[in-house]
Amino acid sequence: MTPVQFDVLDPIKLPLVSRLYKAYYPSGRAKKDELTIVGKCDQQVVAVVRFKAIEDNRLLTGMLVVPEFRHQGLGHQLISYCEKHVLQSGDFCFAYSELESFYQQHGFFTLDSDSLPNTLRGLFERYSQKKSLAAMQYG
Repeated sequence: MTPVQFDVLDPIKLPLVSRLYKAYYPSGRAKKDELTIVGKCDQQVVAVVRFKAIEDNRLLTGMLVVPEFRHQGLGHQLISYCEKHVLQSGDFCFAYSELESFYQQHGFFTLDSDSLPNTLRGLFERYSQKKSLAAMQYG
């Protein structure tokens, strides 16, 4: 496999990510006001994660690795890139419960939803009604 290159996506190229989400993660929506990091292999986007500013906080959201590229360590590579270049102490993540240990390997710790800032707590409560999620914080 050709090495994957990670970088910040120019917002003008968001349609590439939108097509990816539509195909593999329909609830994901890339927006121009978010920081979007992509992994590319042979000029094809194969991994993506977004960081959404919510008041004074930042939420890691919408992480996706294209199915045929899964189980090759790309998720770890993507988060490792973010650890070096993007993540800041205090960033948050609402991880699927089955991915909690994945994020813990990359510096996130689980917190009680009552410890979340008010705006994030409301989002977490809404999202976790339909999905089994863990509230997590980086640092």
